[in-house]
Amino acid sequence: MGKFQIEKCGEIDGLYLIQPTVFGDSRGYFMETYNYEEFKEAGLDMVFVQDNQSSSTKGVLRGLHYQKKHTQGKLVRVLSGEVFDVAVDIRKGSKTYGKWFGVTLSAEKKNMFYIPEGFAHGFYVLSDTAEFAYKCTDFYDPSSEAGIKWDDPAIGVEWPILDGTTPNISEKDGKHPAFTNDITLDY
Repeated sequence: MGKFQIEKCGEIDGLYLIQPTVFGDSRGYFMETYNYEEFKEAGLDMVFVQDNQSSSTKGVLRGLHYQKKHTQGKLVRVLSGEVFDVAVDIRKGSKTYGKWFGVTLSAEKKNMFYIPEGFAHGFYVLSDTAEFAYKCTDFYDPSSEAGIKWDDPAIGVEWPILDGTTPNISEKDGKHPAFTNDITLDY
């Protein structure tokens, strides 16, 4: 038996849900969070060059982010808490261009989500706090960072935001433009 269950996500090519095998007993648990050979066997032949981690409180929404150059594939997971994670296909020529996919990731489930190059990414924190970690296939390049308005009706992400509440977003994320057909990526 492999150490991971790796499944394609819905209709959007390139997105994968990953469930590691967790070995637990009365002392706690052990699991692998990445294994190049097993990922490669499942068709995920990427190399990661940077790891990132963030901490956020309930109601924080980060995204929808991407880089125009040095595009990043991301293997994302939650170390504590729970988030609703979203990927938006911004690959020119893709049959699912402008479509989104969302999944709840949690420390309890220990599930992971792989988002390849050519996607905008964001998440919304559902728990009181959440620690979010991700591996990237390219380095962060502040000169090519970009984003899409998190609530753009052209994309229509169904964020699980409680009625009557407003997500807590950064000033920069609040200034992202609406989704357009002129997004150009260098990947």
